Amino acid sequence: MNPGADHPMRYDLVNELHARPSPRLAAPATTVFLAFKEPGDAANRDRSLDHAHLAEIVARHGGPRPDPSDSHYQGRLGRHDLKWESHTEFVTYMAMTPGLPIRPFDPSAAAIFSDSWQDAAPGRRIAAVMVQVDVLPDDPAEIPSRIGPWFAADSLAMVWVLEESAVIASDFRIDPDGWMRFAVFVRPGVGESRIGRLVHRLVELETYRAVSMLGLGRARSLSARLNELQARLTALVDSMADDARPAEEVLHDLLPIATELEAQAAQHSFRFGATHAYQAIVSDRIDMLRETRFMQAQMLTEFMRRRYLPAMRTTSSAEARLAEMMARATRTGELLRTRVEVERRAQNQKVLERMDRRADLQLRLQHTVEGLSVVAISYYAVGLLSYALAPAAAAAGIDKTFVVAALTPLTILAVWWSMRQVRRRLHHNPAEHP
Repeated sequence: MNPGADHPMRYDLVNELHARPSPRLAAPATTVFLAFKEPGDAANRDRSLDHAHLAEIVARHGGPRPDPSDSHYQGRLGRHDLKWESHTEFVTYMAMTPGLPIRPFDPSAAAIFSDSWQDAAPGRRIAAVMVQVDVLPDDPAEIPSRIGPWFAADSLAMVWVLEESAVIASDFRIDPDGWMRFAVFVRPGVGESRIGRLVHRLVELETYRAVSMLGLGRARSLSARLNELQARLTALVDSMADDARPAEEVLHDLLPIATELEAQAAQHSFRFGATHAYQAIVSDRIDMLRETRFMQAQMLTEFMRRRYLPAMRTTSSAEARLAEMMARATRTGELLRTRVEVERRAQNQKVLERMDRRADLQLRLQHTVEGLSVVAISYYAVGLLSYALAPAAAAAGIDKTFVVAALTPLTILAVWWSMRQVRRRLHHNPAEHP
């Protein structure tokens, strides 16, 4: 085949399917798992620090050097098989060792992850899990008595998984050494790949449960803030019924509330979106276990329904409440803007009415001025004409008074007619007389 006909990312996309193979485990075995997350803005963290932290533990145990550009790593470190993965918000370390410690869930099984190395991690520990895988006893009814000292009875969940090929048990509590414990009992003959996938799903279940519940803290702080904003918004909406209060003033008071709601949405949108995504993964991992009831023990779905889902509902409720308040603020703003527009139109109408009255007064004043102008011009015109005709009137023996009396009506009529013609030309040709 001609390689030039391939899409430039064809091989990368196919290789991604095989980039993170599930681990292989044979019972008995011990798995220690850690997840580290930056406290803030983990999605935009400096990932080179994660690679440096990985390179440190690999170099300490003489393992193959990791590629700084990879988002996953698998290597043999002494007795341990190390699996490292970089995710959007966190990184995970999974160390698998054959055999079980002398004392169940002995913290010495996690010696590969020293305290000093963990303290130097770029992020903070969000999950720490220890999984012990053992062979299922001939009589599965012995399991409850065996695991009794390991777990708290009030929160213990124990189920058959994968068509009753294994039993898993956990109380989802953190032990005195800081580890969450999972006990797995597999039937003889279960393949290493299947055991590895089972353990991987368990540690993923705990990791995604932990990161999904980060939204709970955000939801609680947001709810407290929304309580304050809701009281202010309700009071503001009630004040809209007061016609004595200008709408512009109410709209001005709404602006900081709407701004605060938008800021809260921008601040919490990523975390709430991630919470929904992680919750879906938790549900998916539980479904993939295909659990069935073991004796009379509590099932994983029952535990999650009573202990986990209420936290997710709280997060969803806070998110929905924020969206509802933003919509309410938007509707209030639209009503206020409509009211402001109506008030402005009423004000503009009043302004136009006052302008009409002024124009009418100006027109009347103009007519008055025109009348006075006719009189004034006629007065001066009669005076000039009387002086001009005085010699002729004296020669004809006519008294000057009779001349002025005869000229006055004629002059007034002539001046009035002239001004009328000028005004008519101005009205008919306004463009010629700006």
